[in-house]
Amino acid sequence: MSTSETTSTETAKPQPKRVEHFTVEERAARGKAARAELPRKVHGEWEPTAHRTDPVELLEEQAASRVPELVPIRYGRMLVSPFTFYRGAAYLMASDLSDGPRSGIHTQLCGDAHLSNFGIYAAPDRRLVFSVNDLDETLPGPFEWDVKRLVASFAVAGRDRGFDAKTRNKINTLVSAGYREAMHTFAEMGNLDLWYSRIHVDEMAAEFAAEASAAQKKRLEKNLAKARSKDSLAAFSKLTETVDGEARIKGDPPLIVRLDDLVPDGTEEEAHESFRLLLRSYRRTLSGDRRKLIERFRYVDAARKVVGVGSVGTRAWIVLMTGRDNEDPLFLQAKEAQASVLEPFLGKSEFANHGQRVVEGQQLMQAASDIMLGWIRAKGIDGEERDFYIRQLWDAKGSALIDVMEPSAMLVYARLCGQALAKAHARAGDAVAIASYLGSSDVFDRALAVFAERYADQNERDYQALKDAADSGRITVQSGL
Repeated sequence: MSTSETTSTETAKPQPKRVEHFTVEERAARGKAARAELPRKVHGEWEPTAHRTDPVELLEEQAASRVPELVPIRYGRMLVSPFTFYRGAAYLMASDLSDGPRSGIHTQLCGDAHLSNFGIYAAPDRRLVFSVNDLDETLPGPFEWDVKRLVASFAVAGRDRGFDAKTRNKINTLVSAGYREAMHTFAEMGNLDLWYSRIHVDEMAAEFAAEASAAQKKRLEKNLAKARSKDSLAAFSKLTETVDGEARIKGDPPLIVRLDDLVPDGTEEEAHESFRLLLRSYRRTLSGDRRKLIERFRYVDAARKVVGVGSVGTRAWIVLMTGRDNEDPLFLQAKEAQASVLEPFLGKSEFANHGQRVVEGQQLMQAASDIMLGWIRAKGIDGEERDFYIRQLWDAKGSALIDVMEPSAMLVYARLCGQALAKAHARAGDAVAIASYLGSSDVFDRALAVFAERYADQNERDYQALKDAADSGRITVQSGL
């Protein structure tokens, strides 16, 4: 999002279609028919095709639409380890999955369902919940694509942690088992019960504590306390300073660059005015009550901020607003929404605005979503129109500390992520058909555990390819950021 001359919102929704209502028996039969067409054990197969695209070429293709000076930071973060590479390689895996078997049973996909894209956040009633929480790539597609990406992420993370093959296999199998067993539970639920179902962090923590060591419990308590304290007031304390009596975002180039430093001298006030216009457009995508709430805050400042691994290079902004005074801040994040990495393989989104695609997908897959979720389209001074979705920057958000996770903790986390993904898929798709396809045995679980290790091998080859590209000078890398 840059200074803009015009703004617009895409609020129109597709024309409603007739909804077919099948019986439970018909839905279950659909799942069994899909299983007869594509046996579950087939999902364990993985070999790169003869025409597989060079992985570095795919990453360079993504880089073409990103902020040029930030792309080397993305490469630097991906090259920290095969695990961080995997986090940034959703496009590569989507390309690979498109050449593999498909069940034909679709739901709303996360599109990048690796284990670090699950976490905790505050629901509107302020209770902490656990769910998939990064849906930049969301799009409808075969349910197993998300499950495969999730299980493979545990295989890659297990290697990163130094777990042996037997331990990794147990963890990998448990991800899919957690998904399958939860899907059977959701398939038995009434529609409203399923819709209201949440994974509450208090319950999750109690389950974890029953099997955790004292050190693990202490780490969990510390992590939860940190998440609970992560709000706009904490962001205000960390990210701002006072200049001439007014709060301002602190610059930390190249990771945080203030709007004033990105525009030509003498155009700063015009740039800030464009942000005020953007916020007015964004407000129109909120429900009436939430629009009234955000109208109580005034715009103060904005800055471009580098976030994540895979998202580095896309345009992400933080926006400081204040309410009654500086003790009542609101930090928003406006994140560029490009076409999903799944689009080239599954078709275009039904939504013209990719920000709306992300918001609609998130609200569909999460039992409770950020009250500030909205979207805009903005034309920048470079003349390019881009889509964004907007949410709170910090709202009691927290994620698992993968780099210190012991095998016993990762086993609990594996099942939990599988359950959370099943809940998201069940809300958005046909839980009965998916459960029927998966069956009650562990055939699918064992197949995906095999797939995960095979794909982890491929991930290491692709990681090496990126390292070779860096060593040869084909790509420029900026590390340590």
